[in-house]
Amino acid sequence: MIDAPDAAMLREEAEERLRALAGDHARLRDDQWAAIEALVLDRRRVLVVQRTGWGKSAVYFVATALLRELGEGPTVIVSPLLALMRNQIAAAERAGIRAVTINSANPEAWEEIYGQVAEGMVDVLLVSPERLNNPDFRDNVLPELAESAGLVVVDEAHCISDWGHDFRPDYRRLATLFGELPPGIPVLATTATANARVTRDVAEQMGEDTFVLRGPLERESLHLSVVRLPSAEQRLAWLAQTLRELPGSGIVYTLTVAAAHEIAGYLREQGHEVAAYSGQTDPAERLAAEEALLNNKIKALVATSALGMGFDKPDLGFVVHVGAPQSPVAYYQQVGRAGRGVERAEVILLPGTEDREIWAYFASLAFPPEPVVRATLQALEQGGVMSTPALETAVDLSRSRLEMMLKVLDVDGAVRRVKGGWESTGEPWAYDTERYTRIAAERRAEQDAMLRYLTIEECREQYLRRHLDDDAATPCGRCDNCTGRHRSPEIAAQAVETARERLSRPGVEIEARKQWPTGLADLSGRIKPELGAEPGRALGRLTDIGWGNRLRDLLAGGDGPMADDMFKAVIQVLSAWEWRDRPVAVVNVPSATRPQLVRGFAERLAQVGRLTYLGELGYRAGAPGQQFNSAKRVQAIRGTLAMPKDVGTAIAECGGPVLLVDDRVDTGWTMTLAAALVRHAGAPAVLPLVLATTS
Repeated sequence: MIDAPDAAMLREEAEERLRALAGDHARLRDDQWAAIEALVLDRRRVLVVQRTGWGKSAVYFVATALLRELGEGPTVIVSPLLALMRNQIAAAERAGIRAVTINSANPEAWEEIYGQVAEGMVDVLLVSPERLNNPDFRDNVLPELAESAGLVVVDEAHCISDWGHDFRPDYRRLATLFGELPPGIPVLATTATANARVTRDVAEQMGEDTFVLRGPLERESLHLSVVRLPSAEQRLAWLAQTLRELPGSGIVYTLTVAAAHEIAGYLREQGHEVAAYSGQTDPAERLAAEEALLNNKIKALVATSALGMGFDKPDLGFVVHVGAPQSPVAYYQQVGRAGRGVERAEVILLPGTEDREIWAYFASLAFPPEPVVRATLQALEQGGVMSTPALETAVDLSRSRLEMMLKVLDVDGAVRRVKGGWESTGEPWAYDTERYTRIAAERRAEQDAMLRYLTIEECREQYLRRHLDDDAATPCGRCDNCTGRHRSPEIAAQAVETARERLSRPGVEIEARKQWPTGLADLSGRIKPELGAEPGRALGRLTDIGWGNRLRDLLAGGDGPMADDMFKAVIQVLSAWEWRDRPVAVVNVPSATRPQLVRGFAERLAQVGRLTYLGELGYRAGAPGQQFNSAKRVQAIRGTLAMPKDVGTAIAECGGPVLLVDDRVDTGWTMTLAAALVRHAGAPAVLPLVLATTS
């Protein structure tokens, strides 16, 4: 411990470093200095839970500068998002700190960066949590970094806890890293959104002597309100009108990728400069969109939660949600993007009737049941090192869910990621049923709390802060409930009609599968052109805010014909389809759950379009049921789907392209294999047509 005069001198140096980072007006808060002092002088482990905009990044950049002056090694920052990393690097440069990043977007630079770190040319290395278990990084780079680091920082630390709203399995590896650090290396974990349970959990994983600094979470610039509108077209029309009145630039959050693109398209048609942003957006496009918002070249980004943690635009004037997030904690974290450097920022929630269905879908991606986990462990014990695609042939989970489960098992010590895939460690492993049940119950309670937020009459900010266990929460005096000034839901009838026309605009292109799934013994590589389908069409996406609601209702209901207006919309899709050669016949995929709907759809298309109805494909021994990954799905469909002889003969004699009809496309493999059968029977081209697609 350095004595008081040295500590005083160090604070003066810290204040100077802060001014370089944040401007001449900047002064350290008492808690900021307390954290810096604990890290630099006492070399402790510190957990900082403070509101968005409080200055958590200033703590680790100032601490880095001081530690480097004392001759310590570089700071390693574990950071969850590329957008956050870019902002952190820019902030570091302002403070004279040399920062670099290793992430999925710059693999060509990794070796050079490793060399710069080893030579002492780098002050801060930012890495993603996923990088911690890359075999090369984990085995060859991380041990040396852990030995030489001057400071380890974990940003958005609530992700460590599976009680948190944004749990990421890779973050759980950090508990192992904490235990392997040499004595005397300080650790800082920061977050703006951790309730008491998550705070305790993260602190316990950091170590028993962790110093916790938790402050009030009030955001004095935020003006919260809720506007409840009964239909998607009313919400869209209201948004387009209100966007003209909102200050500055901001973010419009959506729950799904499809909604982000649909809303962005409509707003552009209404004259607004906006861009869509999601995890599926090309990295270069994402960077360009972020820069456009940061430089106020657009009014808003219409984004999923991919634009979330750490996105730093101090003058962000508003955040609007079209659809409610699953929990008050997640909601407060997202609205915290707004108003960091302005006196007033508008925060508006437009809940939708479809929100709960979307929440239910996300809930279905939770940790798998024990038999599935045991089957995975058994497959690895018997198969040795197996790639994820190879495991898909033995374990019926989607790729993303399988990878999430493997990451959890890796952290638990039951499996290990190695070159070429995964292997069993042979260590005993217990399925924690009680914990997973409690977490599921907690998620349901959070959803109920979010639904209550929509109708409460008390202060909205106080309600959200209480769900973050902020004991200092008092009525804000700014929200619609506190002031009694509620935003009017009124909107011109013509504007609503325009939005309705946009949402009911039918037609989504379906890309044809080009490659067989990896891991199958007798199917590999590209699908032969002579067996492939053309790009197809769907009436709409199940996740659309327009047709999505109608299509979900149709597919959730009983079997029977579709409504006339829906069929007319399908005809519009066909009319706009610029095919090379017009189809001459119709064949449908057999349906075990909606045979009248699918067969009637195909027959009606043939009649109206003056096409020949050739019948439907069949099943050898019943429908294949449901599978969750590509390899399993292909195996099941191949074993059941068949071409009836009379239908095959009719296809061979029809002499032209065939419309292949079904009710929905999910993985796309049923349509792919059905198209292969129809092409094999002699059709020169297959044009898939479905009512709904899930993507």
